[in-house]
Amino acid sequence: MGAFRIVYMLAVIAFLGILSNVDGHRVLRSCKPGAHRRSLSKSTLESRDPPVGKVPKYSSKEEAQRVSVARWRNAEVLAAAARPDNDTVVSGGHLFYVTDYGADPTGATDSTKALLEAINEAFQVTTTKHTMPGLQDLGGVEIHLEGGNYRISEPLRLPESGGGNVVIHGGTLRASENFPEDRFLIELWTSTDSLLNGSLNGDELAAATKDADFYAASYEYITLRDLMLDANFRGGGILVVNSLRTNIDGCYISHFATFGIMVQGGHETYIRNSFLGQHITAGASPLERNFSGVAISLMGNDNAVTDVVIFSAAVGISVSGQANIITGVHCYNKATGFGGIGIRLLLGGLTQTRILGAYMDYTGIVAEDPVQLDIANGFFLGDANIVLKSSQRKMISGVNIVDNMFTGSGKGVEIVQLEGQFESIDQTVVDRNNVLGMTLKSTVARRTVQDNGSTWTIDFNPVLLFPNLIQHVQYSFYTSDVSFPRHALRNVSENKVVIEADTEVSATVAVQVDQSATFVQGSGIYS
Repeated sequence: MGAFRIVYMLAVIAFLGILSNVDGHRVLRSCKPGAHRRSLSKSTLESRDPPVGKVPKYSSKEEAQRVSVARWRNAEVLAAAARPDNDTVVSGGHLFYVTDYGADPTGATDSTKALLEAINEAFQVTTTKHTMPGLQDLGGVEIHLEGGNYRISEPLRLPESGGGNVVIHGGTLRASENFPEDRFLIELWTSTDSLLNGSLNGDELAAATKDADFYAASYEYITLRDLMLDANFRGGGILVVNSLRTNIDGCYISHFATFGIMVQGGHETYIRNSFLGQHITAGASPLERNFSGVAISLMGNDNAVTDVVIFSAAVGISVSGQANIITGVHCYNKATGFGGIGIRLLLGGLTQTRILGAYMDYTGIVAEDPVQLDIANGFFLGDANIVLKSSQRKMISGVNIVDNMFTGSGKGVEIVQLEGQFESIDQTVVDRNNVLGMTLKSTVARRTVQDNGSTWTIDFNPVLLFPNLIQHVQYSFYTSDVSFPRHALRNVSENKVVIEADTEVSATVAVQVDQSATFVQGSGIYS
């Protein structure tokens, strides 16, 4: 046992020697859980721990053991040393560790006050730099949650002063039992911002956002990273209002009663590599029929949702702003058969949304009065489909639904469905989709018939998306007879094409039709 202790003490000596010399300067990091990371003064270090030069040689094992014990006790004294009240320099730069302010990383006690104190102090960093005019560039200051699990009873709302270039990361926030049901765990907004009703859409939303004050940004380049947010079915996860270039990256947001993430106004909020669900499940949950809430609501322009999984909510992503892009998302939030919607597009008349490479898993896409909408390279599983819904404007224009895969149960569900009556249909292409176990619908169709007669009728209703709307017909007429009959397109109505010859003949007729309203002819474009 004595030999073991000597070896152990020698190892400690070597360890302390490494800590004692870094580029000729004294460095000490406390290993005590929850200890302050703020630096001790130079005089404190020099008075309590004299400089160490070369590794000494000891005359005996007993002397080495004595020196080792002395060093170990000295290290314990330094680790427990009180922080001077006037020492505000954070070791390693502008890093604000929340346990320094009394936050409880075990979640046993409420940490709201301590977390807000850390956030407020971080926003008071002195700087002469700015991002957008009027917004201080805080230099990448970090509020570090240290891998803790913190219970909060009020929202962590960023300071009224605003600012930019701030990171909050590395821990878990959980709503307490008395957390307000109409608030969010983390909130970016000031008293000058106009908060919108989350149910607004279409013309109502457009009218509500016309006020110039609505677009006055209070925050820029705020990063929320590597966070787990548990709303405890009390409210929402993250609220971002009138902010520029906000990053939400690597977050797990669960148990929200209202919204997982809500974005109102501002520009370029990027939500990436995150997981959201009201209930924690990997699918086939017995509670699925009762899922509610919206995982992500985009009530603003120029935002992006990329590589995000939404595993439970009544609506996965709700979009009521323009020029947003959704790529690589996996939605299995609530099956369409249970009333769920994977992606809902509400801003009719000027959608301007791109949905690329999405995996719609038993839950589909609903677009109201879509104008300029791209849905491409997606995978729709379990009878998930796309619904184009007539709303206030009763119009469809500039819609491309191409190069997707659809797999269903063989029940005849159409890959694209119309809901309601449309009065205006223009520049809409549904084509090059492949289908298994569902009913193909398209705006482009081809069919070949072979018969002996003088009239050939081709019915395209089983395939064409829009009723009684063939805009363009092209056909070829083949016959092996020695005669050369005259033939013509006689009728196009009710999505049927009639080709007629002036004499009875054995012929093959190939017909292609298109419901798109814009075609190229020669050097011009006509409708």
